[in-house]
Amino acid sequence: MAHRRFEFEMPAAADVVFDTFHYHAWRARWDSLVGQAHVVGGAPCAFVGAETENTGGRWLKFLSMRTRFVTFDRPRLAAATMVGKSFPFTRWAASMKHADLGPERSLLTYIYTIESGPAPVDWLIGPVVDWVFARQTRQRFERMRVFLESHAHEVVAWQRAQGLVG
Repeated sequence: MAHRRFEFEMPAAADVVFDTFHYHAWRARWDSLVGQAHVVGGAPCAFVGAETENTGGRWLKFLSMRTRFVTFDRPRLAAATMVGKSFPFTRWAASMKHADLGPERSLLTYIYTIESGPAPVDWLIGPVVDWVFARQTRQRFERMRVFLESHAHEVVAWQRAQGLVG
């Protein structure tokens, strides 16, 4: 089992970062770790109890995972857990906490727990899966940071048009 915590400073307010990740229309513009993601039932973003279908991007396109959101408190906290199993994971859960640091700056804290399997070979593949997932997590949120440097203003305009901010 691997359990990790990452902190990433983001060049946008917490609500902008939250929406950039959780509204799949925005996420598709920067998140190359996930090839396709959608909420089962067609909602534009998750909510408590929502399930999402996610397929990997690039060389991870053979991976897919279904998740269920157990917490969704926009714009501060979201947490999800894997439904069923998806090789190489036998268990996956993650949370994202967002906190403003100042004007147009926030801290994203990402925590995950993963187990890999099948159990008899976890001792062998577990460290590799953990290393790959940790590396991909760092790269993924770096891509998000770079995206926000140039496009946060677009997300803010979209939020206003959606009535998500005053």
